[in-house]
Amino acid sequence: MFLFQNNRIHTSKYNVLTFLPINLFEQFQRVANAYFLFLLILQLIPEISSLSWFTTIVPLVLVLTITAVKDATDDYFRHKSDNQVNNRLSEVLINGRLQSEKWMNVMAGDIIKLENNQFVAADLLLLSSSEPHGLCYIETAELDGETNLKVRHALPVTSELGTDISRLAKFDGVVACEPPNNKLDKFTGDLSWKDNKYPLNNEKIILRGCVLRNTSWCFGMVIFAGPDTKLMQNSGKTKFKRTSIDRLMNTLVLWIFGFLVCMGIILAIGNSIWEHQVGDYFRAFLFQDEVVKNSIFSGFLTFWSYIIILNTVVPISLYVSVEVIRLGHSYFINWDRKMYYSKKETLAEARTTTLNEELGQIEYVFSDKTGTLTQNIMTFNKCSINGKTYGKLFSPLKKIFPLLFSYNKFQFYDHSLVESIKLGDPKVHEFFRLLALCHTVMPEEKNEGKLIYQVQSPDEGALVTAARNFGFIFKSRTPETITVEEMGKVVTYQLLAFLDFNNIRKRMSVIGTNDTFMRPSSSHSLSISGEGLRTLAIAYRDLNEEYFKEWFKLLEEANREFDKRDECIAAAYEEIEKDMMLLGATAIEDKLQDGVIETIASLSLANIKIWVLTGDKQETAMNIGYSCNMLTDDMNEVFIISGHSAAEVWEELKKAKEILFGRSTGFTNGYAFCEKLQELKRGSTVEESVTGDYALIINGHSLGHALEANLQSEFLEIACICKTVICCRVTPLQKAQVVELVKEYRKAVTLAIGDGANDISMIKSAHIGVGISGQEGMQAVLASDYSFAQFRYLQRLLLVHGRWSYFRMCKFLCYFFYKNFAFTLVHFWFGFFCGFSAQIALDTSYWTVINHVFIWGSVATYFSILFTMHSDGIFDVFPNQFPFVGNARHSLTQKNIWLVILLTTVVSVMPVIAFRFIKVDLYPTLSDQIRQLQKVQDKARPLKSHRRQPRRTSSRRSGYAFAHQEGYGELITSGKNMRVKNLHPTSGLGKTMYNSTSWIENLCKKTTDTVNSFSLDRTVKL
Repeated sequence: MFLFQNNRIHTSKYNVLTFLPINLFEQFQRVANAYFLFLLILQLIPEISSLSWFTTIVPLVLVLTITAVKDATDDYFRHKSDNQVNNRLSEVLINGRLQSEKWMNVMAGDIIKLENNQFVAADLLLLSSSEPHGLCYIETAELDGETNLKVRHALPVTSELGTDISRLAKFDGVVACEPPNNKLDKFTGDLSWKDNKYPLNNEKIILRGCVLRNTSWCFGMVIFAGPDTKLMQNSGKTKFKRTSIDRLMNTLVLWIFGFLVCMGIILAIGNSIWEHQVGDYFRAFLFQDEVVKNSIFSGFLTFWSYIIILNTVVPISLYVSVEVIRLGHSYFINWDRKMYYSKKETLAEARTTTLNEELGQIEYVFSDKTGTLTQNIMTFNKCSINGKTYGKLFSPLKKIFPLLFSYNKFQFYDHSLVESIKLGDPKVHEFFRLLALCHTVMPEEKNEGKLIYQVQSPDEGALVTAARNFGFIFKSRTPETITVEEMGKVVTYQLLAFLDFNNIRKRMSVIGTNDTFMRPSSSHSLSISGEGLRTLAIAYRDLNEEYFKEWFKLLEEANREFDKRDECIAAAYEEIEKDMMLLGATAIEDKLQDGVIETIASLSLANIKIWVLTGDKQETAMNIGYSCNMLTDDMNEVFIISGHSAAEVWEELKKAKEILFGRSTGFTNGYAFCEKLQELKRGSTVEESVTGDYALIINGHSLGHALEANLQSEFLEIACICKTVICCRVTPLQKAQVVELVKEYRKAVTLAIGDGANDISMIKSAHIGVGISGQEGMQAVLASDYSFAQFRYLQRLLLVHGRWSYFRMCKFLCYFFYKNFAFTLVHFWFGFFCGFSAQIALDTSYWTVINHVFIWGSVATYFSILFTMHSDGIFDVFPNQFPFVGNARHSLTQKNIWLVILLTTVVSVMPVIAFRFIKVDLYPTLSDQIRQLQKVQDKARPLKSHRRQPRRTSSRRSGYAFAHQEGYGELITSGKNMRVKNLHPTSGLGKTMYNSTSWIENLCKKTTDTVNSFSLDRTVKL
C-alpha cells in the first residue's frame, strides 16, 4: 500500500525541534570546536587546571551561538520562501462545491480547477478544459527551461465532464501508475472508470511547476502531491556544503594540536627532570600530598596543565572571524552594481555566506544551455532565395542601418530583399508564401483584432513572423484550409495532407491547393552557412491529380497497418518527398545572452573548463557551441560519441583515445580500470602531454553507458583532456552524475549554473550552485548558493569576488596563525624559566586586552588620524603648526610636484622590476616555464589561412527539425484544437467535428470529389 504525501514542501534543513541537535552536530564536525569542548572538560579537573573554566566556555558558547544564529537566519529565509509557496490558494472541489484551499492542504485524489496563467499545484491528471476535445496549453519553463508552449489533452471520456460540478464531484475513477520518480518526459499508468481501462501517458499529465496558458480553465485530479511530484523528485536533498578552506583548517588544527602535544610532552619531560633534580629542595615549602612527590606523575599532571595553558595555539576565535569575513564578502556581492540587471531590476544575491572563498578556486563549470547561455529567442537573420543570399549579421563595428518592422520589433539588415518583393520577384514571393504555409503555428485574435501566434518551436515563430513582416501574413487555419494575406490580398489554400515531422525524417511538408495548383512544400535541415546559424531548406514539387490520388491511397493503407504503422507511414512520406526543387534556405540565430562569448573566453584564460550539460538535441547544442566559440574550425578534432550500446561507446572512446595518444596506447581492460581511477584520484597530469585543442560531444544514451563502472575512467580521462565538453539529451540525474564523477576522481572544485528545475540536481551536487533568475522561473534560484540574472555576471563572481575572497582569507589565516603562535610560544619559553611549573607568563585578562587594543585600537587610530588631518578643527587648535589646511590639494596642481612623484616612482619601481625580470630569466618557476613553452608552440604553429574553412556538415541543424516531440500536424488536421463557432453540422468543418470518422477518411472523400471536378488534362500543382 503506497502512502501518499500531502502537498507541503520544504527546502529548509531545520525545524524548531531538530535545529539544536543537527546544528550542534554540524558545528562539532569542526575539529577546533570538538577540541575546545575537550579542553573545557579538562579545565573542570582542579588538579591540572591553572585557568578557570570560564575562560573557555564563554568563547566556545559565543562561537557556537554566532554560527547557529547565522545558520538559523539562512534557514529562516528558506522557510519563508517555502511558506509563500505552501500558502498559495487554489480552487479544490470539496463536498460538491469549489472552495479556496491552500496548496499545502491538497491531497492525492482531490479535483482542482485551474485558470489561465495559474501555476499548477501538484501533478494532475487532466480531466477537462475550456478548449475543444479537452486540450490545454502549458508552459514548462520552471521544469525544463523551455518557454514554448506544449499541448496536453484529456481522455475523451473525461473531457465530456466539462464544467459540470455535480458530475465532477461524482467522478470515482481509479488511477494505477508508476511510483514517484524524476523523469519529466515519461509517465505510464491507466485509469479504471465505468468498467473500462484507459491508458495514460505523459500527454495526459500536467506537472507541478507548469503554468496554464491560453486556456480559460481546466480541471485535473491530483495524482502526486508535495515531495512525490516530479518537480520535487528532481530537487534532491539540501546538502551541507563545506569549503576547501574549512577542510584545510581542520587539517591545520589537527597538525597544530599535534604540535601542541609535542610541546606539552617536552615541557612535561622537563618538569619530571626538574622535579627529580631540583624539586626536592622546594617541596618542604609546599603543601602537597605524598603522591605528588613522584616526579613522573608530576610530569603527567604538568602535561595536561600545559595543554590547557597553550590552548591559544589552537584558535577558537578563528571560525568566528572567518564567518564575519565571509558575511562581509557576501554583502560585497549583494551590493555590486556591476552585477545588477536593470531590465528586470534583479540584484545578484549571495544566498549562502559560507562559500565565498571557494569561488576563487573553481576549476570546472557545468552549465545548462537553454535560458543560461541563450535567451531562447530566435531571430530571422539571413535567407538564400534562388541562389542569392539576403541579410547581413549585425556587427557593432559596422554601421548598418536595419529595416524596422512594426510587428514584434522585427529587424532585417538588408534592403535589397524588400526591393525584390516590391518588384514582384516570383521566386521571392514563392519563398515567403511557403514560409507562411508550411508550419504548425496556431493563430489567436485578441480583443483589439491583434493577431498572436502560438508556436510549438521558437524556430517556427521566427519564420512565420518573418513572412508576416515581409507581406505574407498567416491569418487563420481550419483542419482543411489555411488562409494567408499575400501583399494585401487574402488567399485561402485547401489543405489536402499534412506530413508531420519527426526525429528520423527531420522534415515536414504540407500538400495543398489554390484553384488548380497543388504543391508540397517541405522544410528540412541543411547546413549552408559557416556562421553557426540554425538553418532550414525550403523546397517544393508540382504534383498532378493522378499521382496524388495514388499516393493518398498508399497513405490510407499505411494508416490502417497495426504492427508497422510508423514504418509504413514514413515510407509513404519518403515516396512523395523526393525530386523536389530547392527554392532557398533560412538562417535563424538562437540569440546568446549578452557577454556570453567574452565570459567564456575570460574563464578559459583563467584555466577554468566549461562543460555544457543540456537536455536539448545535439545539433542545437553544437550550434550554440560554435556561436559562443567553445567549438571552432581550428580545433584538431571534435569527438562525437553517439553509440547506443556499451560496446559501441567503448569503440568510439577507443578511437578518440588513439587519436589523442597515438595508436600504441592501449585501452584499459576490465581488470585495470580501478588502477586508472586511482591515477585520476591522484590528479594525473596526463593531459599536459597532449597538445592541441579537442572537443567531446556525447549523447544522453551514450553517456549512460560511459558512466558505467568499466568505462567511466576512460570517459573522464578523455573528457578532461578536451578543451570543450558538451553532453546532449541528458537527464537531470545524469547531470548530477557527471558532476559527482568529476568531484570524486579529479578532486577539483566544481560550479554548476542553470535556470530550470531540471538543473537542481546538478546545482546541489556541485561545490557551488548558481541559479539564473530569468524568465524560466525561480526553482533553480531557490536551490542555489548564488543567483543573478545573466550568465555574464559569472565572470565577475569568480574572477573578482571569488579571487579577492580567497586572497583575503589566505592573508587573514597567515596573520591569524602567526599571531597565535607568537603569543603561545611566550608561555613555552617561559616554562624553561619557571621550573616547568605550568605558570602563565601573561594572564588571560592581559591577552584579552592586547587583542582588543590591537584590533579596535588600530582601526580607531587609523580613522582618527585620517579625519584629523583633513579637518578644519586642527587649524583652529594649532593654527601655527597647520597654517594651510588644503595645502595637499593645492600642491598637486604644481607640475614640479608631479615630476618628483614620477621620478620617485621610477626610482622605487625599476629596481624591483629589474630584479623580477632577472629572477624569471635565471630561476623561472613552473608557471613561467609553461608560459614560455606555450609561446614557443604558438610561434611554431603554421600561419592560419585567411580563407574561412567550411564547418562540418553535421554541426548546425535546425532546432525545429530535431524537436523533443512530434509536432501538432495530426492534431491540427483532426480539428481537435479548433474552436467551432456557429457551425452547422452539415458543413464541411461541422462534419469533421461532429462525426466520429477519422481525418484521413474525411480528407479522402473531399479529395475524391475535388479530383472528379478537375478536367483530366489539367495540371495540378502544390
